[in-house]
Amino acid sequence: MTVLRPGLLDGRAIALAGGPAPAVARSLAGLGAALDQVDLALGEDGVKDWAAGAAPLHALVYDAGPAFAGGGQTRLQLALEEAWIATRGVATGALIPGGAGKVLLIAPRPGGGSFAAAARAGLENLARTLSVEWARHGVTTVALAPGARTSDEELAELVSFLVSPAGEYFSGCLLELGVGSDSLLRTS
Repeated sequence: MTVLRPGLLDGRAIALAGGPAPAVARSLAGLGAALDQVDLALGEDGVKDWAAGAAPLHALVYDAGPAFAGGGQTRLQLALEEAWIATRGVATGALIPGGAGKVLLIAPRPGGGSFAAAARAGLENLARTLSVEWARHGVTTVALAPGARTSDEELAELVSFLVSPAGEYFSGCLLELGVGSDSLLRTS
C-alpha cells in the first residue's frame, strides 16, 4: 500500500455523508482535512442551506453502504435517495457557488445483499451524468466500487487521493477495486 504525503489535504474541507468507514475519516483527518458530517435528515433544501453555511467545501464523500445495509428494494431506494440529497444539496449549496469541488460516491460491496449491483450501477450512472452536467462549474464526480476483499484502509487511501489536488483529474468514472487476481483497480 502506498503512503500519501503528510499534509496532503491541509486546508481542504470535506463533507461526509452516509457514514463512511472510520478508516476513511481517520485517513482524511490524518492528512490534514477538516471534516464535517452532513445530516441527511435535513432533506435536500436543508442540506443545501447547511452546505452554504459550511462553505467553502472542497469535496463530498457519500458512502451508500450504511443506507443499503443488507440490501433489498427498499434499502436500494434509500441509498440512492440519500446519494441524491447529499450530492445535490452540497453541490448547489457550496461546490457550484465555489466554482470547484469533488463528489465521491462509495457503492456497497458486491456481497452487500440483493440489489447491490443495482446500487453500484445507480451510483455509477449518477457520477457519469453529473460529471457532464456540472463540468462547467468545475465539479467532478466519481463512483467507487469496493471489491469483496477491499480493506477499509485501501478504500481510505483511494478516497484521500481522489479528494486531493492530484485526484481532480478523475471525473465521470467508476473505479472498481479488487476486480481481478492481478488487478487492484479498474476504471470504466
